[in-house]
Amino acid sequence: MHDTYFLSLLVFSPLLGIGLLAFVPKTQEQTIKLLGFLATLPSLLLALFAFSQYLRGYDLSRLSEKHAWLQFGNYSFLPKSAYAIPYELTVDGFALVMIVLTALLATLAAIASIHIKKEWKGYFMLFLLLEIGMLGVFVAGNLFLFFLFFEITLVPMFFLIGKWGYFEKEKAAYSYLLYNGIGSAILLLVILILFARTGTSNIAALQDMLRGGEGASQMLAPLSNDLRYGLFIALLIAFGVKLPIVPLHSWMLRVHVQAPPSIVMLHSGVLLKIGAFGLIRFGMGLFPEQFERFATFIAILGVINLLYGAFLAFVQEDFKMVLAYSSISHMGIVLIGLGALNEAGIQGAIFQVVSHGLISALLFLLVSIMYERVQTTMLNRLGGLSKAMPLVSGFLLAGAMASLGLPGMSGFISEFTAFLGLFKTNPALAAVGTLGIIMTAVYLLRAVLNMTYGATARGVAEVADISAVELVPVLVLIGCIVFIGVYPQMLAEPLAATIQMMMNGLGG
Repeated sequence: MHDTYFLSLLVFSPLLGIGLLAFVPKTQEQTIKLLGFLATLPSLLLALFAFSQYLRGYDLSRLSEKHAWLQFGNYSFLPKSAYAIPYELTVDGFALVMIVLTALLATLAAIASIHIKKEWKGYFMLFLLLEIGMLGVFVAGNLFLFFLFFEITLVPMFFLIGKWGYFEKEKAAYSYLLYNGIGSAILLLVILILFARTGTSNIAALQDMLRGGEGASQMLAPLSNDLRYGLFIALLIAFGVKLPIVPLHSWMLRVHVQAPPSIVMLHSGVLLKIGAFGLIRFGMGLFPEQFERFATFIAILGVINLLYGAFLAFVQEDFKMVLAYSSISHMGIVLIGLGALNEAGIQGAIFQVVSHGLISALLFLLVSIMYERVQTTMLNRLGGLSKAMPLVSGFLLAGAMASLGLPGMSGFISEFTAFLGLFKTNPALAAVGTLGIIMTAVYLLRAVLNMTYGATARGVAEVADISAVELVPVLVLIGCIVFIGVYPQMLAEPLAATIQMMMNGLGG
């Protein structure tokens, strides 16, 4: 493997597509859509190649890149590396899994974008820019690059929601920008304080310093215990907005309902997971002692998310709102796993990140296919769908089964291990949380059965079933969901080193 610029190539290859799209006339709809799809393939192929090599024993540290970039100050009494911000990319097993998930969903969402009706050129240019930001977040080697890529995702998402969304798209876009902007400001404050006190933004170096390792002696100004708690709480809020944690979730409901479904596939499948990735990588990785003290509180937040989302999903009449509250509920399982503070819990949390990414993308892809034909997602206007769209109805049921945790599907593995972890440390809280699992089955089956059975609603009987182009991403997602459910070791192997490192930091 030629690894000198491998990660840069993987992250920035969608730029080639943006450059080519710039020369295509804006009226060439089919050419633009084909080019937009093809531009996602290089990242996907490189990600899959790296993943296959890693499973064969390739050392991922060989992919790391580091080049001089920015230098703040040049003081003779400080080491040369102090206050330097290099361009550095790196990857481990956890990040690689997220990169594969991101690249895969970007390609499938590009296929789902066949339903976009206008201004295809601008749409796909922003779409590819969003992909660059998402990929970059997972390979950033220092906090400033992480923040830069994090911010890159905000701009295209704002325009993709505000321009190509539904009736209240502007309100949803501004709500997204406001909440995530506040989260970004808090995150930037944490980064600046850490950089000023330690002289570095390198994530691995910070982990070593803040955990009292060999690099602790190089810290320029010690961090008091109170400051460490303050920084940890700030990170919890910053990534809690992104996840989202109740009550920081209202913006996410608007985005799920108003954004085009192809973009919601990426939002629910990847962007929400950046919150979980940040909590694990920075909250747990940089401040393990503080995370340990807050573990029970985080588990309680997880149970609140799980129950709140499940009960609200049960009373919704719009299927998109059902899925939006379902996402809040399922992100609660991530918090439950992390709050368990043991190997099973953390593994369950990361599995849930990947599993929900695939399942939510599948369900919103099916929403896109249904809306394209019947122009509604209201449950009472979709009755009898199985007569006209038997394949879509079958896939909806399969997606619901995966989401409620049917054995043999990825959702079962993630929920089982997350709750197994919490039952070991806090059985009473875990018992309360299981009510959310029961409610998940109730609200998903209620919604799917209302849509697929019963009297045929007006306008449903004449619609066509899924097309061949739409069938491809549906089958890929279902294949991944079943494969992980049947052979979870595919994920467990690359995640083992990351989980072990987290446990070492927690003293486990």
